[in-house]
Amino acid sequence: MKAGISTACLYPMEVEQAFRQLAENGIKTAEVFVNSHCELYDPYRGEMLTIQKEYGVNVVSAHPYSCSIEPIMIFTVYERRLADMLEYYKRYFEYMNFFGAKYFILHGNKPQNPFPDEKYFERYLKLQETAERFGVCVLQENVARCTSRDLDFLVKMKADLGDKAAFVLDVKQAHRSGCDPLEIVRALGENIRHVHFSDHGKAGDCLKFGFGEYDNFTLFSELKKYGYDGNVIIELYRGSHDGAKDLAENCRELNKFLTENNF
Repeated sequence: MKAGISTACLYPMEVEQAFRQLAENGIKTAEVFVNSHCELYDPYRGEMLTIQKEYGVNVVSAHPYSCSIEPIMIFTVYERRLADMLEYYKRYFEYMNFFGAKYFILHGNKPQNPFPDEKYFERYLKLQETAERFGVCVLQENVARCTSRDLDFLVKMKADLGDKAAFVLDVKQAHRSGCDPLEIVRALGENIRHVHFSDHGKAGDCLKFGFGEYDNFTLFSELKKYGYDGNVIIELYRGSHDGAKDLAENCRELNKFLTENNF
């Protein structure tokens, strides 16, 4: 496993500035959170690519700012919206190809927008099949405010879709959903392809590595048991750290922990 950082940690800093600050502080693995439509295109895309090449950063995943409209655009009875959103997300997949990023993060539907599970899975497959044409894999994230907060829902998704179902484990969102991240690992196992990491403890649920009391050794041991050898992306809110240098130092601590324990 290899630790990295999401540009979202530095929000609302503009994405190319956040990316540069992480790169200048030695970060070699990153997730890019696209904050605005224009960032999918030049000159912003070109600046991001220049930074990537200059510092040798491996961009492994992308997160869309448009996740908030997925309930009305993907999980909708109005088919034209679905068609529009599939076309729009192709722009993200093309963007990801510039950087060699493989994983696209999906929040999905919200409980306030009732939608049958079977139809949900059909829509996910349509998005996944579209992404595959670009060499991209769509990952369903567990999110506290979304339908995916429910572990039973995620288990059903895995059972119905088999290998087509792929997930990102978000540790913070698991805690906020009242679910131990270990339960998610044991339930979804080998279908977990990506991890959003934060520590957890008395001081909160969005902490730097080593600043909480959660048993991270057992968490990573369990991931390894299911064959996980992907990335562990630090995803913290702005008030949980002191900037890019602080984040980079914490990322190095996490990488040291992963290496020393043969994770």
